[in-house]
Amino acid sequence: MTLLQIMPAADPGTVRVRSDDPDVIRRELLKIGVRYARWHAARRIPADADDVTIMNAYRSHIDHVSAESGYHVVDIARLTAASPDPGHRGRNRANREKYRQEHFHDEDVVRFVVAGAGCLYLHAAGQVHAMLCTAGDLLSVPSRTVHWFDAGADPHYTAVRFLREGDRYSARFLPDSIAARFPTLDDLLAPS
Repeated sequence: MTLLQIMPAADPGTVRVRSDDPDVIRRELLKIGVRYARWHAARRIPADADDVTIMNAYRSHIDHVSAESGYHVVDIARLTAASPDPGHRGRNRANREKYRQEHFHDEDVVRFVVAGAGCLYLHAAGQVHAMLCTAGDLLSVPSRTVHWFDAGADPHYTAVRFLREGDRYSARFLPDSIAARFPTLDDLLAPS
C-alpha cells in the first residue's frame, strides 16, 4: 500500500494529511518539488529477479527518465533481511540507523521501487512528508532536499536507482536530526 502521511516538523503526533490516493499524493508532493509516478513492467517479473531481468523489464521507462534528466548511472539497490551471512543482520541494523538520520545529497534522489517497501521522509516547508513507497512507485526528489529513509526492521526493498555521477553520491548528515521523533516504516504499516 502506497501511503503519504504529512506531519508538522514540530509536532509528529499531528497528522495533517494521510492518503493512499495517487492524485492526492502527486499533488501534495509537487508542492515541495517532488515528482511521483506509477510504472508498470512490460512483463511480469519474479520477486527474486536478478538485476538484468529488472533492467530489461523496465527498459523503456529507465531510458526515458535517463534521457529526460541526464542520469548516466542506473543500478539496483537491495535491502533484504534474509542472508546466509551471520553478520548481515548487524550490517542491516547499522545501515538502517545511519540512513534514519536526516541528511541530504548534492544529487537528486530518484528511485523506482521494484519490490517490497521503503519509506522516504522528506523534511520540507516546516513539515515531514512520510512517503511509503511500494512496488511500482517512482519518486524524484530534488538535490539538497533534507530527508531520511527507513526500510523497516525486516527489510525487503528493491529499487532502480538513477544517478548523474555514480561515484559522487555521498550523504551529508545534519546535526540534531528530528527523525527519531517520527513514526518508523513499521509504525506506519501497523494496523490502526
